[in-house]
Amino acid sequence: MSDSPKRLQTDQAPDRPEGFRRVSDALAARGHPHAPVFLNDSARTAQQAADALGVTVGQIAKSIVFRRRSDDAAVLVVTSGDKRVDEAKVAARVGAVGRADPAFVKEATSFTIGGVAPVGHVTPPVTLIDRELFRFEAIWAAAGHPKGVFQLTPAQLVALTGAPVEDVAE
Repeated sequence: MSDSPKRLQTDQAPDRPEGFRRVSDALAARGHPHAPVFLNDSARTAQQAADALGVTVGQIAKSIVFRRRSDDAAVLVVTSGDKRVDEAKVAARVGAVGRADPAFVKEATSFTIGGVAPVGHVTPPVTLIDRELFRFEAIWAAAGHPKGVFQLTPAQLVALTGAPVEDVAE
């Protein structure tokens, strides 16, 4: 599969959802070369996003949110869409964690599940980037809404988030 999407155009319309606009603004403020695009259909799962974009599921930078037990902080793990996050590996790096329910994800990240972006958070979460993403030249991450995505490289993801690259996949 190619690294470029099937017939997508950037979309900066002011009527787009607030989370999408916030991510668009955050990317623009950092000079990111790829503006987010708004898909016709929801891409809540990595497979749905890959299908919509015409890329492999591994090229989807999926966001998994955990709740750190010691302080209720959101822990965002960005991993490859074809991998599962190893909770024990995450805990070894940030402390004991548990799964986050949809209400916690929305409250802590300001995004709904399926649209959690690695940037544009009202309150930045503790973030880890899984090294498995570095298998790809181009990846796609959520842009603040289940229909919003943006293209980047794994190195750009590190630069945009300032997050460490870790081995956190099963």
